[in-house]
Amino acid sequence: MDNKTDIIFIIDDDLSIRKSISLFLKAADYNVESYPGSEEYLAKEPYDGTGCIILDINLEGKNGLELQEELVSQASHLPVIFITGYGNVSMSVQALKKGAVNFLEKPFKEEELLQSVSEALALSRKLKAEKEESKTARILIDTLTPREKEILKYFLSGMLNKQIAHKLNIAEHTVKLHRHSISAKLRVKSVPEILRIADKAGIIPSENKH
Repeated sequence: MDNKTDIIFIIDDDLSIRKSISLFLKAADYNVESYPGSEEYLAKEPYDGTGCIILDINLEGKNGLELQEELVSQASHLPVIFITGYGNVSMSVQALKKGAVNFLEKPFKEEELLQSVSEALALSRKLKAEKEESKTARILIDTLTPREKEILKYFLSGMLNKQIAHKLNIAEHTVKLHRHSISAKLRVKSVPEILRIADKAGIIPSENKH
């Protein structure tokens, strides 16, 4: 995959560190942007492509861990690689628990950084693809009528057509017609495909009490 389709964001308040990492990664044919702090990074235009963030943990203002918290709350698909000259075990554990790809202590080896970047970019592509799938699934689910969504939720709970019909006080044939319409609107033909789209869209099955 072409590295130029990704952007690596470097956030470090040390200009010499930003420059050295930028030059190194650009030499490796990566597209790079750098920022002196969290606030400057957050002030930029939102980026929807793939990439990763190389983030100094000890920043003025909003520190690296605080920025990571914000990125997690935004469901960012840009994985974080932490770098620090003053790391400790509890910091690294906290960062990794929240999804950081790596926690590198300065000075780190170039090979270590390249390996971490490679892992982070692969993860970013995976996360973005999953996010796009979820978005597409939600759009498809939104084409269903309220009754179809209701039947879908009962279907997801494992109920048979006959049980759904009894639950909703409608004819079993009507349930079958709704099932057919659901499949058509979701553009699928099999039960596993329906289940997959519903899962991607975050549909919660109705409680099955029968």
